Amino acid sequence: MTSTTFPTRHTAPSTTDQAHMLKALGFESLDTFINAVVPDNIRRSDMTLGEFSSGFSEESALARLREHAAQNKVFKSFIGQGYYGTHTPAVILRNVLENPAWYTAYTPYQPEISQGRLEALLNFQQMVIDLTAMDIANASMLDEATAAAEAMTLAMRNSKLKSNVFYVSEDIFPQTLEVIQTRALPLNIEVRVVANIDESLTNDCFAVLVQYPAASGALMDYSALAQKAHEQGKAVIAASDLLALTQLKAPGEWGADIVIGNTQRFGVPFGFGGPHAAFMATRDAFKRSMPGRLVGVSVDAQGAPALRLALQTREQHIRRDKATSNICTAQALLAIMASMYAVYHGADGLKKIGARVHHMTSSIATALKSTGVSVVNGTWFDTLTLKVNDASALHQAAQAAGINLRAIDAEHVGLSVDETTTVADAQALLKLFGATWAPLDENTVPAALQRQSAFLTHPIFNTHHSEHAMLRYLRDLSDKDLALDRTMIPLGSCTMKLNATSEMLPVTWPEFSQIHPFAPNSQTVGYRAMIHEVEAMLVAATGYAAVSLQPNAGSQGEYAGLLIIQKYHSSRGQSHRNICLIPASAHGTNPASAAMVGMSVVVVACDERGNVDVADLKAKAEQHSDHLAALMITYPSTHGVFEKSITDICDIIHAHGGQVYVDGANMNAMVGLCAPGEFGGDVSHLNLHKTFAIPHGGGGPGVGPVCVAAHLAEFLPNLNAVGYQRDANGISAVSAAPYGSAGVLPITWMYIAMMGAAGLTEASKVAILSANYLAKRISEHFPILYTAESGLVAHECIVDVRGVKDTAGITVDDIAKRLMDFGFHAPTMSFPVPGTLMIEPTESEPLAELDRFIEAMATIRAEIAQVERGELSPEDNPLKHAPHTATVVCGNEWTHAYSREQAAFPVSSLRTRKYWPPVARVDNVYGDRNLFCACIPMSQYE
Repeated sequence: MTSTTFPTRHTAPSTTDQAHMLKALGFESLDTFINAVVPDNIRRSDMTLGEFSSGFSEESALARLREHAAQNKVFKSFIGQGYYGTHTPAVILRNVLENPAWYTAYTPYQPEISQGRLEALLNFQQMVIDLTAMDIANASMLDEATAAAEAMTLAMRNSKLKSNVFYVSEDIFPQTLEVIQTRALPLNIEVRVVANIDESLTNDCFAVLVQYPAASGALMDYSALAQKAHEQGKAVIAASDLLALTQLKAPGEWGADIVIGNTQRFGVPFGFGGPHAAFMATRDAFKRSMPGRLVGVSVDAQGAPALRLALQTREQHIRRDKATSNICTAQALLAIMASMYAVYHGADGLKKIGARVHHMTSSIATALKSTGVSVVNGTWFDTLTLKVNDASALHQAAQAAGINLRAIDAEHVGLSVDETTTVADAQALLKLFGATWAPLDENTVPAALQRQSAFLTHPIFNTHHSEHAMLRYLRDLSDKDLALDRTMIPLGSCTMKLNATSEMLPVTWPEFSQIHPFAPNSQTVGYRAMIHEVEAMLVAATGYAAVSLQPNAGSQGEYAGLLIIQKYHSSRGQSHRNICLIPASAHGTNPASAAMVGMSVVVVACDERGNVDVADLKAKAEQHSDHLAALMITYPSTHGVFEKSITDICDIIHAHGGQVYVDGANMNAMVGLCAPGEFGGDVSHLNLHKTFAIPHGGGGPGVGPVCVAAHLAEFLPNLNAVGYQRDANGISAVSAAPYGSAGVLPITWMYIAMMGAAGLTEASKVAILSANYLAKRISEHFPILYTAESGLVAHECIVDVRGVKDTAGITVDDIAKRLMDFGFHAPTMSFPVPGTLMIEPTESEPLAELDRFIEAMATIRAEIAQVERGELSPEDNPLKHAPHTATVVCGNEWTHAYSREQAAFPVSSLRTRKYWPPVARVDNVYGDRNLFCACIPMSQYE
């Protein structure tokens, strides 16, 4: 092992810089400072990472991970079942997936500095709308199975029927069915799986779900079903495939109300199960209760078209336990890749790919039939189900030839053709059956199901088909955005830290990216060894006993954790426990997750310092003692403080038979210093896209592992439908693949392996130091809302800007928008306290960048003072009109009382380092009142 220098690359402030910050805070050493911040009663003595404790150099870590990768076997996959081989266009691979301008961006909650990724996501929505022939689509879902479960609850919310019965065709992907059943159980939805979906028409139900094309490959005409279902007030949900829809009649044309599916085969690698962007498209009537994010078109202050997230009042941040879903992270980066695949190929290109896949499937079917092989499904797009004498022997022969077929049962196998299937692949496949390849170049889709309608007619899908054009389009979009490759993104609770290049490199190694999630275990030895090591690393970091990596977002981790708590209570004959205590300051996903598992939320008050009111907690725990299931608490607190009473809080809940769920959103302040599994937590989820270096990707991918104490380990999730059983007592699946978004787990493995125990601990200390330095310096200009008794904060601080609204009419929005003129992404706005800014610098930001942000905040306060003194008008000042675009600043007319120079260059450093926001302030109200969520007609740009 080579000595590592990586921690000093990751943790940016040098020893000298740390001394400077400590001096500003009145401390002589980092350890003395940390002792003043982190309570003695929860400090851990050390953190042991086994062979990774000392840390690897970047080169040796990559070499070690290469050893794991080499143990994987990349076979030719015909498994299908929702996951297909695809060619990622190199221009998209290099300039999106491997480009930090895209993968280090944050969720586009600040639209003015997110126009590039918003346009890419709007393209995604248009692509889905066109191919499904639906009215509206959201900006991605976590995976196909989750999208199907969300569609079920969406249909139930909008149903006027009294029924709680949901019909599902048995010809559905098995992993999708299991996640649906997981989601249905706590909501008291009865899922009926039937061979003949027409049974739903003669029985009580609120909706039906069909797979189109079916899991078996069969193509069914559901138009009569849809018509009759609608006559009875029932909704029809179709799980579909976008490449198939280039050849098949769109679900919206035969009557589907909701269409869901996966866009993985549009240029996104297998990744052993993810991350991949699912989609949901619906009728217009469902738009205000759709889950997930929705990009809409509005106008900016100059009347120009501008994009933003629409109808955000649906989201869990605002509606909490009344939200449409608990989903927080989507799959933005993967949705962007899929949309760019469609932009690059266009309608004609996609049709050619789809037709080739279908013709090759038909050729294989014809060849098999000629040798007497029974093809069970008489119609198909890309998938065949075969009846064979000995499936086990066939699988062995196939694997000996480097081929994977889909396992069904002892007498049936399945195969799916994809974009990457070559004639040589088809010949090798047919050889297993003694058949000979003969191309069949005709459309065998039944005439009634052949697609006739046009799609992707917007100019955006008909302009960038050369690589040069595509390259420039991607550059143009990324230039409009602010990501970590340009600037600090100081979002409290969202931990936007360095995503190191060495961590990212293994993601696109074929031994990791080209593995099907349901490949045989003999081919995934290295993957599972790496995953086992990640689990052990996270156990060491959290102090828990076991971890599951299946949840593919923090919201899924919360959901899984609460299901585990429920199953634990049920195993003890206490399934009546259904009360979940949640502090008033909690993140919105907490109450939304509790509602999704059928728990009743009881809110616990916070005291004047922002801490949990222990007296109120104790009273409510006693009041609900017989039915107390859990407490959900974030630590350090949502207000950015290490609460000394955390051990007492845990003891109170345990004394009343409840379990303590410690939300891991703020784990970046704890790694190496304290551990929730040691100070009283029973369950936590972690955000690997926060604390453990997986990038946010403009709003996803995320990974939200669920970590549990020893008494809960047996209840971690399975995925029995595809043969993954961790423990017979485990909960059923919460996502569509056994290890969730396994394709990005090498990032976390690399991060921990290179940092080592000391490096991770140092990172936590410096994250806390940087936050306190910012709080101290900014307090000279704005009050800091909450601190501990010591006057110190944890890893983030809340800046109270509410006072200047009274003195100058300046709002938190005005300050956030003005920060864009300085080249900064705004901090977290109005959470957890309305009218405030929550700032988290992380350990990765250099001192110079912290000082640049402090200078920006000081300058903004000086501008507010100009308003307070009457030197600037309350209506006409740089804050009210921020952000300032180049078009406005350089225009022929300038009507403001302040100068163009003050607008554009409020500090001198901006003269040599200037980011120009592409649009002026976006009008959110206009966008919601005039909801439009598809690509903008080109005439509006003229």
